[in-house]
Amino acid sequence: MIKSIILGVLFFISFIGFKNTPDFVVKYHNLTTKEAELAYIANYKNSKEVSIQGYVISLEMKQAKYKKMPWSKLKVFNTNKNKLEELILKNPNNIHLRYIRLVIQENTPGILGYTSSIKKDKQFLKEVLQKKDSVSYLHTYIINNTSL
Repeated sequence: MIKSIILGVLFFISFIGFKNTPDFVVKYHNLTTKEAELAYIANYKNSKEVSIQGYVISLEMKQAKYKKMPWSKLKVFNTNKNKLEELILKNPNNIHLRYIRLVIQENTPGILGYTSSIKKDKQFLKEVLQKKDSVSYLHTYIINNTSL
């Protein structure tokens, strides 16, 4: 019940602020094919903006899904996981990075053991959801794509 009310309020807030949602966020959440993911990566790969780098790295991690050999899958995943972790270490308060990591960790098979930051990312994002700020447009994505 409470989650429904919060979702309604956040939907309203995000609808009002939807015009302020950066293109890279909207495009990322509308990706449906491997080809679209690769085009996104190519388009944003050289961006200097930390948030964009996080989205690109997450899609590079996802490319492991399309590899045939298990060791290839693991190599692609782990290489990019390490890039994401390094980016978060340097930018621990970046909401986009913490959101992306939570989505990945909640959707990655447990056998990969990539779950160590779920609790702290959830706590961080819960605090974010209580504020109206310059990234309020991300609230709806956080609620719809994570277990929050």
